[in-house]
Amino acid sequence: MEAHDDELTKFEASGAAPLPATDELGSIDNNGARIWYSAYGIGSPVVLLHGGLGHSGNWGYQVPALIANGYRVLVIDSRGHGRSTRDEQPYSYELMASDVLAVMNELHLDQAVLVGWSDGACTALILAANDPARVAGVFFFACNMDPTGVKQFEPTSALDRCFARHTADYKQLSATPEQFQQFVEDVSLMQRTQPNYSAQDLAKIHVPVRIVQSESDEFIRREHAEYLARTIPDASFLLLHGVSHFAPLQRPEEFNAAMLAFIDEIYSRKL
Repeated sequence: MEAHDDELTKFEASGAAPLPATDELGSIDNNGARIWYSAYGIGSPVVLLHGGLGHSGNWGYQVPALIANGYRVLVIDSRGHGRSTRDEQPYSYELMASDVLAVMNELHLDQAVLVGWSDGACTALILAANDPARVAGVFFFACNMDPTGVKQFEPTSALDRCFARHTADYKQLSATPEQFQQFVEDVSLMQRTQPNYSAQDLAKIHVPVRIVQSESDEFIRREHAEYLARTIPDASFLLLHGVSHFAPLQRPEEFNAAMLAFIDEIYSRKL
């Protein structure tokens, strides 16, 4: 039986499972920032985009599952997060989408399935809207595409544990470890004001999308996720039971099964 971490106690203490060893890692310069990445395995490519305040190591339970199923996996630290730097430009999902594209270009990935979690999901869908030829599909987990999708914040012990882990990781990984509070304020400003896609904008997205919502998500309204699934032309909706905004950490096997089913479906269409 899978061990659950529903209250994020293990995550607070030690983070996700360590990412596998790889010789294929580095960083590239793009639009005022140095963007860190690492890649694993061979096969059809999958890009994992983490959530706000986190870093690519938060995908520690997903990377081995993807490798084991024959996929090439790319993880990226979003600008200003983890090992990636930033300049004075305000955070924006469009800017972070350009970073993803730059890393894909560096690794000669013409197209990939994007798996996005929270802020990473926004980034993935915006990249799909702007450069659809580069995106085979988007697994869009735990995110909104306009301000009406966000719940009023209510603190919980699990959120406190997650924030404590993010705080520790930032101080360990960042080139500016003393700037965590400013980092939080700047990312929060982006989250409060972006994205703001209209129904007309969403209707122009023409890649396969799986809108994935957790039963107990602390931040995103279920009705908003269902609206996205109705409004994006090639989208479908999936509800994950018994988990929250942190499903990849809480119950990795369940999350991975849903993620792999979507990726397998996308690549089977191309055979």
